[in-house]
Amino acid sequence: MNVVVAIDSFKGSLSSLQAGNAVKEALIKADKASTAEVFSLADGGEGTVEAMYEGLGGEIKEIEVTGPIFNKVKSRYLILPDKTAVIEMATAAGLNLVPENKRNPMDTTTFGVGELIKDAISSGCRNFIIGIGGSATNDGGIGMLSALGYDFRDENNETIPLCCKGLEHLYEISARNVLPELEDCKFRIACDVNNPLCGKNGCSYIFAPQKGASEDDIVKMDLWLKKYAEIAKTISSDADSDFPGAGAAGGLGFAFRTFTNAELESGIDIIIDAICLEDGIKNCDIVVTGEGRLDSQTVMGKAPIGVAKLAKKYGKKVIAFSGIIGNGAEVCNKHGIDAFFPIVRTITTAESAMKPDNAYKNLTDTAYQVFRLIK
Repeated sequence: MNVVVAIDSFKGSLSSLQAGNAVKEALIKADKASTAEVFSLADGGEGTVEAMYEGLGGEIKEIEVTGPIFNKVKSRYLILPDKTAVIEMATAAGLNLVPENKRNPMDTTTFGVGELIKDAISSGCRNFIIGIGGSATNDGGIGMLSALGYDFRDENNETIPLCCKGLEHLYEISARNVLPELEDCKFRIACDVNNPLCGKNGCSYIFAPQKGASEDDIVKMDLWLKKYAEIAKTISSDADSDFPGAGAAGGLGFAFRTFTNAELESGIDIIIDAICLEDGIKNCDIVVTGEGRLDSQTVMGKAPIGVAKLAKKYGKKVIAFSGIIGNGAEVCNKHGIDAFFPIVRTITTAESAMKPDNAYKNLTDTAYQVFRLIK
């Protein structure tokens, strides 16, 4: 039996590679003649840098950048062996970097994201994979773009504040000082929302409240972003505020698509392509996937469903393991997962279940029983 294992991390417990190796150990114990190929998996969000590093190697660079509230924060990104840079925007502009009492998307910036990109360019990178989930921002990406050399000025030819409230005074955008290397860069943006930049389904109305915006702020920000989108048309014919995903990360999706050579794609599809998972699945007998919590939300672009979809392209059976099974998980059976199994084996606390040693043993023991039946 030839098995491909591609499991997302059990966040706070097991990395993707640790979970995959637990399943591999169980398989060999159940049938010494079987083989398993383990792929380190992520969906483009938190943990993507770690998963890609575990699976593909490369160099993790740690640098200091401008944080979302204009403070200095330590951030990092990955340079893969082929010189592709893998960046999680949340490590420079994430909501987790802002204390709750200071959360206000009027005042936050994506400037640090641009600093990460600029550093990667100086290191020789021209291809980028960037996950844009978990942002604290609603600046339309002007902070990030400013770090790359774009100028955002008011009627007095003064640089506007590089946050959403600065957009109130935006009059002109200039590309005169843009990094020349940016023209040679290609960006694959892991974007799993379809919201436009503006309007009732745009970033201000849908995502800004959870970032600390008031109702009055939301109305203002939406109007300013509409003006920004109109001015952006003077720079790029691709300035489409209605494009699906333009509203991702407070308009960062719009910024990438409008001002750089970027494609907005499903996060899990980007990662599956990068780790060459399809090549492994073509010749296997069974595919194993999973994540920390499997529920009705799993089908909304999360890693296990991406794996299952690819497996079904080749008619493979798919098994999933999960730390916990939540409400509505049965819908996963309609999206390619043939059977799923929770790994917690006794009444316990969440804290105990999530201890890495306990989670590893529970996953190994559960997978062993499943493979015994299959064998």
